[in-house]
Amino acid sequence: MAEDDTNDFASPACFLHEIDPAYSGLAAPLAWTDVNRWRKAERERLIAERLAVPAQVRAGWGEAIAAGVLAEIGDVSGRIVSAYWPFRGEPDFRPFMEEVAARGGRTALPVVVEKGRPLEFHLWQTGDALSRGVWNIPIPAQRHPCVPDVVISPVVGYDPACYRLGYGGGFFDRTLAALPARPRVIGIGYSSARLATIHPQPHDIPMDLIVTQTGTVRPQADVSTVRALT
Repeated sequence: MAEDDTNDFASPACFLHEIDPAYSGLAAPLAWTDVNRWRKAERERLIAERLAVPAQVRAGWGEAIAAGVLAEIGDVSGRIVSAYWPFRGEPDFRPFMEEVAARGGRTALPVVVEKGRPLEFHLWQTGDALSRGVWNIPIPAQRHPCVPDVVISPVVGYDPACYRLGYGGGFFDRTLAALPARPRVIGIGYSSARLATIHPQPHDIPMDLIVTQTGTVRPQADVSTVRALT
């Protein structure tokens, strides 16, 4: 999902997140150009907000999120769980991967192959060698491709329908569309990253659920539920 900075907003970015999804029947849907610009502004705002939270506080939130994810997954024995290397204030799930391995599961990391292509997943566990990937994010030094049973995906933002606001590269949606079998997809993030809507587009794929430090969010399509949460 490449950003397009060539056009102006139809509405100020700071107000777009306040639009009630139920209102869409009375107004024309936002143009993709406007959605793209709004997402960029929200992405920058949410990343700045989470980086402003003290690291010790974020660490505590991350532990609570990891416990929630483990409870959701249940028995991991013999299963492949893909997590990620933490980036820009994301919850640190490296201890989570160690716990999965201790419980008999296998862990993997996503690898960006190149712009515009789906991610690859390669087996990796604590202690295995790493190399530098795109954006200098560590990736497995030895390539062992796999298809995960569970994919843990960090979010920049999320909405009550479990749509994910990411970094704008489109890797997540492209990857899910290309996998031979759909894994269970669990988004993780801080509760403060909740938005009324991300204004989902046809190419956006919702997650199965989202775990935050305050609880689990399951997809809610009912407008009354969306309004109650906003």
